[in-house]
Amino acid sequence: MQAPARPAACGALLIAALLSGPASADEKTPQTLWGYGVRACADYVAACVQDDAGDPAELQRYEDWLTGFISGLNLATGEDMLGGSGIESAMRRTRAFCERKPEQDFFNASMDFVRALNDLD
Repeated sequence: MQAPARPAACGALLIAALLSGPASADEKTPQTLWGYGVRACADYVAACVQDDAGDPAELQRYEDWLTGFISGLNLATGEDMLGGSGIESAMRRTRAFCERKPEQDFFNASMDFVRALNDLD
């Protein structure tokens, strides 16, 4: 039986993969993200507007995806990838990113915040 991989090594591989960024649209690669991470920033901003109007259901789905994503990063790296700032801060920062770049996706908007907090650029 093979020994389990060390969390730091798994985390380093995960971060390296995330930093490489998404494949360009013209490359023929299989989809590797699932769920709300692949949705357009414009869709996320629309969910924020719905939440502002009193309908939080769609925004909650984005928050749930982000919570799972960050939890996975934390487990893989053995570190708090939000540096104690919390999901609420990540959601606000992601909204600001998406308002500036509606053509991006929710994953890249989320990773922008993670990279900024962890000096990963």
